[in-house]
Amino acid sequence: MKKKPPPGSPRPFNTRVIGTRAERRALAHYRRRGYRVLAANLWIGGYELDLVLQRGRTIVFCEVKAKRGAEKGDPLEMVTPEKVRRLRQAAEAWLVANPQPREFEVRFDVAAERTGKLEVLANAF
Repeated sequence: MKKKPPPGSPRPFNTRVIGTRAERRALAHYRRRGYRVLAANLWIGGYELDLVLQRGRTIVFCEVKAKRGAEKGDPLEMVTPEKVRRLRQAAEAWLVANPQPREFEVRFDVAAERTGKLEVLANAF
């Protein structure tokens, strides 16, 4: 049986908590810059899209990555060629399911949270 931490002690972070916090920060980052959220944590085409956003004629598919600490490695290392392939496939499925009424530009961003700081790489791939 696991022991509960004493009251008032910091709660240990698991990967889900860390990821959810990073996604909320990324969402706030885009909202402050005038982006409209079209979808979040959406499974489509067999893969997940973390954030789908729009600003003007640009649709952004943003992959959010976070690691607990620098000793765990760089979050950007988790965006492998296979992950890029899956994101493109999911984005294509989303675009087919959500046709746009006018011409638009598609962009893929990666938001990485490192030691409490959020870095957003526009046009990451």
